[in-house]
Amino acid sequence: LKNNTIYGGTLWGIEDKLDYLLSLGVSTIYLSPIFASVSNHKYDTGDYMTVDEMFGGEEAFRSLLEKARERGMSIILDGVFNHTGRDFFAFRDIRENRENSQFRDWYCNLNFWGNNSFGDGFSYDNWGGYDLLAKLNQRNPAVRDYICDVIRFWVSEFDVDGIRLDAADVMDFEYMKALRSVANEVKADFWLMGEVIHGNYSRWANDGTLHSVTNYMLHKALYSAHNDRNYFEVAHTIKYVNDMTGGKLKLYTFVDNHDVERIYTKLRNKAHFAPVHVMLYTLPGIPSIYYGSEFGIEGKKERGSDDSLRPELNYEEFRNSLETNPCTRLIAALGRIRRSTPALCLGEYKELLLRNTVFAYSRTYEGKSVIVTLNNADTAAEITLDFGGTFIGALSGRKATANGGKLLLSVEANSGEIWIPEDIGGESFEPVVITE
Repeated sequence: LKNNTIYGGTLWGIEDKLDYLLSLGVSTIYLSPIFASVSNHKYDTGDYMTVDEMFGGEEAFRSLLEKARERGMSIILDGVFNHTGRDFFAFRDIRENRENSQFRDWYCNLNFWGNNSFGDGFSYDNWGGYDLLAKLNQRNPAVRDYICDVIRFWVSEFDVDGIRLDAADVMDFEYMKALRSVANEVKADFWLMGEVIHGNYSRWANDGTLHSVTNYMLHKALYSAHNDRNYFEVAHTIKYVNDMTGGKLKLYTFVDNHDVERIYTKLRNKAHFAPVHVMLYTLPGIPSIYYGSEFGIEGKKERGSDDSLRPELNYEEFRNSLETNPCTRLIAALGRIRRSTPALCLGEYKELLLRNTVFAYSRTYEGKSVIVTLNNADTAAEITLDFGGTFIGALSGRKATANGGKLLLSVEANSGEIWIPEDIGGESFEPVVITE
């Protein structure tokens, strides 16, 4: 509960850190499942219309929403709509009434001649091999109508800004179309994003289904291209995804999340934390940071468990990170730069130079080009580009002026830089120390 002492791991704790998140340039908070359930991970939903008391309940959520809106921040919820927990009302009714339950068609392959690990005397399709997670029958109109009403509830009661669909890549497409129809109905800018691991992203993200999906292809390319010192992998991935989607989608981009190892753990050379994040914030897409990764913490899958990827953090230990931690300083700087530079959000992407260890591209918006340069080698590099004008390095504060239509840029070892035209910079950029 909220009190006058240090607290965290609750919605109150997030509210307490809103100003800190704002200092990182965060504009949207995507929460893992907060609906009531019996587990700690909350993917076994028991009540889709109740905020779990573990996180502070409805009072905490309303307070967080109010304080977030005061700061111009949006809130996205995680919708686990593939399966429910065993204490969800429909499943409870089946356990009590068996063949006579009016909800017997809400779940997949219900068989009253079988059994399950809980000894109920019937079997059903579960999720991932866990009987705790009972798989919903998404083709049942009653299930679709109920989940659509769930979305309406969270908008009408709390005015949430969007839903992230868990495991969208195995969802029924008609089910998703129904959810998109509701998204269009409840709020003009309501955002429906889905978790998609493999496949053609445009199958899920288009005018009829979702607004965006997770870009796992780029996630893999970003860390692997640095570990292998091969920027061709990133360039190929960008082109492949762009061709796949027709360049029309803004995908959700990330370097780590609650299901994969922390980026600081995955990088063989920890100095690559800088160029990886420069790319995350400047390539096409919607960049995201997984809580705690802005500190450069480790997180490795161990013995088949994801627990180490999802630690409880004592933020008092990181109180001065904006001043003392180079990883945090970098993330904060990149957040400020992106928010003040429309080309990084809306600009057309163009590859300018590509080598194994050096990469340069531009983002052009309203006739002005921002240039991004990367270097994954242990030695500095110099590159020449066909550009005129004067540019300011947003991270280093250095100035570079073209000579005869040729722009000579120096890129430090294991680093990246964002070169902004002097006439649109709007501010003098101060150097950011991104290495210890």
